[in-house]
Amino acid sequence: MTSWAAHADLTQPCHARRGQGNYVMVHVKGKASTVKILSKLTVAALVAATLATPAAALEPLSQEKYINDRLVAARVADLIRRGCPTIDARLVYAWSQARALKRYAERKGYSSAEIDAFLDSRADKDRIYAIADTYLRQNNATDEAGLCRLGREEIGRRSVTGSLLIAK
Repeated sequence: MTSWAAHADLTQPCHARRGQGNYVMVHVKGKASTVKILSKLTVAALVAATLATPAAALEPLSQEKYINDRLVAARVADLIRRGCPTIDARLVYAWSQARALKRYAERKGYSSAEIDAFLDSRADKDRIYAIADTYLRQNNATDEAGLCRLGREEIGRRSVTGSLLIAK
C-alpha cells in the first residue's frame, strides 16, 4: 500500500454546500475536525515565506553594468567636448541624466552613502577613465580631428555619449 493510500481514510470531503468554500474533514487521534482551506491563507503563507528569506545581495556598484556604461559614456562625452572646439556639452541634459542615474541606483536598493562612496572612489574613477581612454584609442580619437569625428558619429548614432553632446 502506498503512503498516500495508507492515509486516504484520514481526509474526507464534508460535502459543503456550493459557494461556501472547500472543506476537508481531518481525523486527528480519533477526533474529527473540520478545516476550511482558504486561498488567502495559502497566499499569506507564501508571502510570509518570501519575506522570511534574505533579500538577494546587491552586486557592488563597480560591477553594475548599466550604471558603469553610462558613466563611461559621460566620460567619453566630456573628453570629446574638451578636445573638440566644434562640439559642446548639453550640460542641463547631462545633469538631468546624472540625477536619473542616481535614482536608478536608489531604486535598485543602493543607499546614498554607497552611491557617494562609489562616485568618490579613486579606484573606480581610474577604472572608468581607463575604459573611456581605451574606447577613444580604439576609435582613433586621440587628437582633435579624431575627437571631433567621433563626437559627430556619436551624435549621429544618438548613442548615450552622443545624447550628451551638441555640435556648435
